[in-house]
Amino acid sequence: MVRVASLFSQILQKIPRDVFEGLIQKHRSDRYAKGFSSWTHLVAMLFSQLAHADSLREICNGLACCEGKLVHLGIRDTPRRSTLSYANNHRPATMYEALFWKILGRFREQGMLGKSRPFRFKNRLLSLDSTTISLCLSLFPWAQYRQAKGGVKLHVLLNHEDYMPEYALLTDARQHDIRPARQLSLRPGSIVVMDRGYSDFALFGKWCQEGVFWVTRMKDGTAYQVERARELPQDRSILADEVIRFSGTGAAQKCPGLLRRIVVWDAEQQRQMEILTNHLEFAATTLANIYRERWQIELFFKALKQNLKVKSFVGTSENALRIQIWTALLALLVLKWLHFLSAAGWSLSNLASLLRLNLFTYRDLKDWLNKPLETPPLLPSAEQLSLALPALGQLPA
Repeated sequence: MVRVASLFSQILQKIPRDVFEGLIQKHRSDRYAKGFSSWTHLVAMLFSQLAHADSLREICNGLACCEGKLVHLGIRDTPRRSTLSYANNHRPATMYEALFWKILGRFREQGMLGKSRPFRFKNRLLSLDSTTISLCLSLFPWAQYRQAKGGVKLHVLLNHEDYMPEYALLTDARQHDIRPARQLSLRPGSIVVMDRGYSDFALFGKWCQEGVFWVTRMKDGTAYQVERARELPQDRSILADEVIRFSGTGAAQKCPGLLRRIVVWDAEQQRQMEILTNHLEFAATTLANIYRERWQIELFFKALKQNLKVKSFVGTSENALRIQIWTALLALLVLKWLHFLSAAGWSLSNLASLLRLNLFTYRDLKDWLNKPLETPPLLPSAEQLSLALPALGQLPA
């Protein structure tokens, strides 16, 4: 007999109700609920992400098809489109942002995401980047980006131990990447890798004073003077390794310390890359590999956009968009956890697609992760009780 709830219900059990209720009280999100609770709202939005529901109609109809199974999710009735639309527009998106960080912290404390060690050093490796989410300007006039285009920008500081955000900020698409970078508070000894779009001499000087290491690409035309050349390693991809100092007037004042310029030959792109860093101890090949590790944040954005609903939105207000993006990050966290647990050796995209088809399948979650294509157990058929009746020849006359 099947003694487990649906896969969706087992996933929702990883969101502690006491933690969620505390956030409800803090943000007063059920103040004008009128029967449509914050928990039902969360279930509907997570269903939208994991089931790839493209509209309010698909969310409500998809849940209505599983009417008898909703009690396992902690809800009783299917939400209506107007009710869900009103909640997306008025329920504070900051509650879902806080929920994401709460659940991420719990997962990290309990080791539910695993730990990756791409390098031997003990410094915390972080990558900083942003991605633009394009919007239709006629539907999202508040998010004007260009003359005929709208958009918002998601800034992420990615932790390379579990490839999940250490910091995330949603801004309008017109805001430059440097502004959120200046707001970061990093621990001394951390290594931040970023593209040359974050080149800012004042920021470099600030991080040097705080003991934060950074690795980036040097902008074309940067004025510098070579203090000394370092011995090249046997790795032929390293073409130059120099200790330099900025020579430009403004750059020398904002970042006066010694830096390193490493020229690397990129065999795949058939081009040279000039890497700039304030780390004077690591080998040149290690620093080149650190910059290559920056590709992980591009994979993070790719996984978010391909597997979850952050390209089409079920609401047009800013609050509705923020709720959908934060629930998308929460759904991605769940997928990362499931991918860590799985022994099937599948990709994250395959996991997301199969989970979408099996959300209301009644199987043990771990068994499904290990053998996703196995036939689910059948519910036992009702058996008719046999009565101890005498044989026909023994019936009384």
